[in-house]
Amino acid sequence: MDFFRLILYIIFGILPSLAWLFYYLQKDLHPEPKRMIVKIFLWGSFITVPVFLLQVALITLSNQLHYISFFNNYPGAIEIIKWFFIIAFIEETFKYIVVKMNVLGSYALDEPLDIMLYMVVAALGFAAVENILYLFSPAGNLSFASIIEAAMAVSLIRFIGATFLHTLCSGLVGYFMAKSSLRAKKRFRMTILGIILATLLHGLYDFSIITLQSPLVWIVPAMIIIGLALFMMYDFDEIKKVKSICKI
Repeated sequence: MDFFRLILYIIFGILPSLAWLFYYLQKDLHPEPKRMIVKIFLWGSFITVPVFLLQVALITLSNQLHYISFFNNYPGAIEIIKWFFIIAFIEETFKYIVVKMNVLGSYALDEPLDIMLYMVVAALGFAAVENILYLFSPAGNLSFASIIEAAMAVSLIRFIGATFLHTLCSGLVGYFMAKSSLRAKKRFRMTILGIILATLLHGLYDFSIITLQSPLVWIVPAMIIIGLALFMMYDFDEIKKVKSICKI
């Protein structure tokens, strides 16, 4: 049973990422090398575990902040540090690093839209492993059919939630990177701005689903997802019109 659970968790963890991957690849008028797509997806996957371990260590340290009078008086500040800095900022930064180290300056980068696409691919690799780790929860005495049902439910929820959020936030960073390729003097500032905005939206999403009460616990995340999705639809169409060779 444990072996089949492992296989099921891997399958249902990867499915949301693969579904979104096929969707985003269809939006690229000039398909990227499959080898590079696989490479970035795998690198996005590989960084998930070290990021997770780093986050666990930092969250453990942040729990000690309760002994500081300021944080003891304002416990919400610790939650903000946790969700915005330890979770959102670290994840958005590491996904960016994957693309910066493996794509920028590469032969595969020949138009601005490619930057957005590779950022999304890195995010999907990251989300795939994150989904698998998320599925590993005690199953108790659940039947095999119940385990499948639970895995399908979690996979669907993360397909329209966390996995989609990862692509949208990374795509947002990619958008500012793509725009910066046309404005060399503002390249650094625009990239930092993209990471900050992605961090704020990612952090607000996580913070809201953990700390807010109904109906805000549903309304705020939904507004973030819908707003980012609409913005990204416009971004893709806008960047598609840029025909120049990417200079990053």
